[in-house]
Amino acid sequence: MGTDLGGTNPWVLAARPKTLPAAAAPVMVGAALAAFRGGFAPGPATAALLGALLIQIATNLANDYFDFVKGADTEERVGPTRVTQAGLIAPSTVRAAMLGTLGAALLVGVYLVAVGGWPIIWIGAASLVCAVAYTGGPFPLAYHGLGDLFVFVFFGLIAVAGTVYVQTGIFPAEAWLAGTGIGAMSTAILVVNNLRDIDTDTRAGKRTMAVRLGRRGTQVEYAALWGLAAAVPILGIVRYDWPALTLVAWAGFLVALPALRRVWMHRQPAELLPALASTAAGLLVYAVGLTLGFAFSPGAG
Repeated sequence: MGTDLGGTNPWVLAARPKTLPAAAAPVMVGAALAAFRGGFAPGPATAALLGALLIQIATNLANDYFDFVKGADTEERVGPTRVTQAGLIAPSTVRAAMLGTLGAALLVGVYLVAVGGWPIIWIGAASLVCAVAYTGGPFPLAYHGLGDLFVFVFFGLIAVAGTVYVQTGIFPAEAWLAGTGIGAMSTAILVVNNLRDIDTDTRAGKRTMAVRLGRRGTQVEYAALWGLAAAVPILGIVRYDWPALTLVAWAGFLVALPALRRVWMHRQPAELLPALASTAAGLLVYAVGLTLGFAFSPGAG
């Protein structure tokens, strides 16, 4: 079966650039929150962004490689091209690229450890291990229904709070709240992805949360994540005196609204491809809304 790349470099496909907003969003929000509280530090914020992007790319490469060798990615799969399964890049080469990307992330982490000390060592080590353990190792998280939790924690809670910490030296409660919103929207992207792949994952023995919950339960999970993310700005305004402008984050739900309908009304896996893109766009707009709310409100900085 041929693969039409449309002129796209296979390494670009392997990096999955459309997933990178999920890595950038929490750092952007964390930097803006630190700036709002008068603690913005450009060096650590930039390093946090670079590290997050590298870990996301490494996770993507690991997913591409391990899903192929474990038999989860086959020709029956619906969705963006996976370079290992499509024969575009040799599995050993993808594995080497994954390790090299993790090495680059480790180098960035050395600088962040110098800035933030021991807490960054633990955060960085856990992030690097889980990037591989998501689909690889003796207990792959995604294969045991823990992928959703991984994304919520590492691309939401830890990413936002860690970004605030490397700039300010503290883990304020409001950073964990902001991370809850970003984590919920990031997890919603994974939920759509796993809902699309529910049949092929079931046959491959990949027990994602979607496989465990079934279609209806996964649809409910998706809607619940939206509700959780929507509540975050309100709680921030009430509890931590966040600017009312942070409610601009709700524009992300307008952008992702077509996705909600597709998640509930789809009949074929391919119908969820636009929902995946809409949810990712919704996350980005949500994050931009929070960022603008923190950065451009009276008294910011």
